[in-house]
Amino acid sequence: MNLKKTAFVNATLYPISSAPVRNGILLVEGGKILAAGTEFSVPDDAQVVDCQGKFILPGFVDAHCHVGIWGEWYGGASQDGNESAGGPVHPEVRAIDSVWPDHFAFADARAGGVTTVQVTPGSGNIVGGQTVVLKTVGTIADRMVVRDPAGMKAALGENPKWSSRMPSTRMGNAAVLRSAMFKAQSYDKKLKAAEEDPAKQPDTDLGMLALVKVIRKEIPLRVHAHRADDIVTAVRIAEEFDIDYSIEHCTDGIAVAEFLGKRKAKVNVGPAIWQRAKIETRCITPKTAGVLAEAGCKVSLISDHPFHPIQYMSTAAGVAWGYGMSEEQALRAVTLTPAETLGVADRVGSLEKGKDADFVIWTGNPLRIRSRIESVYIEGCKVLGNKAG
Repeated sequence: MNLKKTAFVNATLYPISSAPVRNGILLVEGGKILAAGTEFSVPDDAQVVDCQGKFILPGFVDAHCHVGIWGEWYGGASQDGNESAGGPVHPEVRAIDSVWPDHFAFADARAGGVTTVQVTPGSGNIVGGQTVVLKTVGTIADRMVVRDPAGMKAALGENPKWSSRMPSTRMGNAAVLRSAMFKAQSYDKKLKAAEEDPAKQPDTDLGMLALVKVIRKEIPLRVHAHRADDIVTAVRIAEEFDIDYSIEHCTDGIAVAEFLGKRKAKVNVGPAIWQRAKIETRCITPKTAGVLAEAGCKVSLISDHPFHPIQYMSTAAGVAWGYGMSEEQALRAVTLTPAETLGVADRVGSLEKGKDADFVIWTGNPLRIRSRIESVYIEGCKVLGNKAG
């Protein structure tokens, strides 16, 4: 652990919020960034770390994964991503209540330079529950939180059709989601009426209290949608209720790129390095992220861990770069853009004064496959590398 004033010098800095800087200095203290760039001198009282020939970037931000709640080889006892009982609408459940900080996926995240994640419930339900944004180190989930709740997970398409008795069609998917949103609107009206007359206070409904946050635009609806028609349905319903939203996966996004671009839609694209695991992913291509970025969308690249292992986030970004994203777009798509989409850009996503000292020292540009991670820091503490801890 090192929270003392430390200057990392002679590195190529990628602040992300500004152009790369050669022979730059990153100055950190107490878990925060004091300065980044070349327009200042190293303080006399700073410990100096020479990073000659190295690249320093912000820690990656994964806007959609199931780290800490998906069983992987731990087996069914630790499969905590989908609540299967009681129908297809579960806004009352919270991802944080399933997060197991000891799950080895957190170590995988750190090994890939991922320092912040949005953990989402699965897509087995039309409304799957509340998401949480966490740092990827810690032993108590509550102390890892950056934002909770950070969104409400919803799903359209194949997954909820497989998992629920009702709906069994895409018509049913949309009807169930609309019904839930109408109920939330009604509950919100009752809450507002109770502010004027406490006698009108409705019975406590944890699910409706959570969905009211979506109605009031306190958190977005984060809608799993692969196929183009499901993507458009998600937008249609979001606009009907005038709520904030993001499209999760957006596999067929190329087919509706202009439609999404006109809305400057927030799209969390991925996993792109994946199999055609179901009918909805038959058109999967690494070109999607670049096409959507050029169309005007706010594009983040996601791992959807464990479906694309989170430790290979840099590979996903490199492939997106190779298939049409610019270097700047690809690096932003795993740092500052997801931080903005998650509402946590005041703390993470770029190397700027006042932000958390979450950064990664690389041997080269992380978009290049031969580049390796030397050290990972979260809030100024080394969590990967020699003498981490």
